[in-house]
Amino acid sequence: MFDTLSSRFDGILTRLRGKGRLTEADVDEVMREIRTALLEADVNVTVVRSVVNRIRERAIGAARSQALDPGQQVIKAVNAELTAILGGETLKIAFASKPPTVVLMAGLQGSGKTTNSAKLANWMKQQGRHPLLVGADLQRPAAVEQLRTLGASIDVPVFSEASDPVRVAARGLEEARRLGRDVLIVDTAGRLSVDAEMMEQVRQISEAISPDYTFLVIDAMTGQDAVTTAESFHATLSIDGVILSKLDGDARGGAALSVKEVIGRPIAFASTGEKLDAFEQFHPDRMAGRILGMGDMLTLIEQAEKAFETDQAEEAAARLLEGQFTLDDFLEQMQQLKKMGPLGGLMGMMPGMPKELKGAKIDDDDLKPVEAIIRSMTRDERTHPGIINGSRRQRIAVGSGTSVAEVNRLVSQFAEMQKMMKRFGGAAALKGGKGSKAAKGAKKGKKGKAPGSFPGAGPKPGFMPPGMHDLPGSGLPGFGDLPGLGGPGGVPGRKR
Repeated sequence: MFDTLSSRFDGILTRLRGKGRLTEADVDEVMREIRTALLEADVNVTVVRSVVNRIRERAIGAARSQALDPGQQVIKAVNAELTAILGGETLKIAFASKPPTVVLMAGLQGSGKTTNSAKLANWMKQQGRHPLLVGADLQRPAAVEQLRTLGASIDVPVFSEASDPVRVAARGLEEARRLGRDVLIVDTAGRLSVDAEMMEQVRQISEAISPDYTFLVIDAMTGQDAVTTAESFHATLSIDGVILSKLDGDARGGAALSVKEVIGRPIAFASTGEKLDAFEQFHPDRMAGRILGMGDMLTLIEQAEKAFETDQAEEAAARLLEGQFTLDDFLEQMQQLKKMGPLGGLMGMMPGMPKELKGAKIDDDDLKPVEAIIRSMTRDERTHPGIINGSRRQRIAVGSGTSVAEVNRLVSQFAEMQKMMKRFGGAAALKGGKGSKAAKGAKKGKKGKAPGSFPGAGPKPGFMPPGMHDLPGSGLPGFGDLPGLGGPGGVPGRKR
């Protein structure tokens, strides 16, 4: 969503870094460019004016103080202001001392209230809670049925009945208390536009259940209309936070950058995909870092923690250091990587990633030729790639639908990676004993948080499939043809 804005800021800040000192004329020029970038991103005009003025004050101060690196001071100011307009701090959910914690979902029709109600219930389950969903949207045909289907897929009960929405919400609260459910999420009806009837209905439901949190679901692709909607709902309901749906879309992102400044309420959650687990708390500082091209390692680490089994990753890391890592291990690590989400999104979170690579369309399908080659091998061939001679390579190529050259490239790159890691394991053994012990020493601590155990965190192997630690320039099979990755050849199976 923020790709265009990120590209604009990248150009502006790159020019800043090249300046030894900043004059007020330089600052004025930068402010004009920032103003244009924000307006092109469909940010509210009033918000743009106030943000640019605040950045300018800080930038002028840095220029006059003749700071050692005024360019970095301006970048720091831009980062701070972006973080502020995105919400400042992550909204921390405080659960009611006397259950259930009641959450009311409001928004226009088509904004994604029902789906996000189920996503929020799934998130609550991950926090160790026991939610109950209430279908109070009796206006839209099959809305309750949709909620029941979503609830069944995540094993969360759904309550609804054929009466009026206010009564359904009140009875849902009674049902949550009876069942001992500690979170109640009420899905309400939407309309095609803000109208008095809808607002009155939502207000009555709010009075009936006294919610601890009222979340407004906004479609991130609606632009400035989202701000108007937020203002209308906030005047009636006193919104506690906003849930942005379709954050993975290609809209310009103005809604996300405007809503906090306009209604004074933070973005609480963001829906980042169609699946029910594509839902996360919104971290303003991390999003600001992504927009400015600084990456988002914390979110990447959290996704790795969810996707990777710690014991399996530790065993694979130890085998890698000892030179015993097989193509079976490589395939397993590749499958775990895909669980973390779209590869293009993961690349965008890595700090220092080249702009060309961030913009590259990397799809999970790009790894399928590599998987096909490995799956076309026998067990012995995966364990001992050295036995793969000419006739075997021909058979593997035919079985995987690739060429002999692509099989050769995968086998040779894997052999080089094994040699490199074996040398690294020997160096670790010289420093701290046996390679396996050195590897274990690097993996103490909480799941996913060990030093060097996260992809890209350093030279030590961990969760990522082998070869990814050296991005860019790794030559990882399946990634060689991507901009900035420098490896020999291209994606196996791709036509040139």
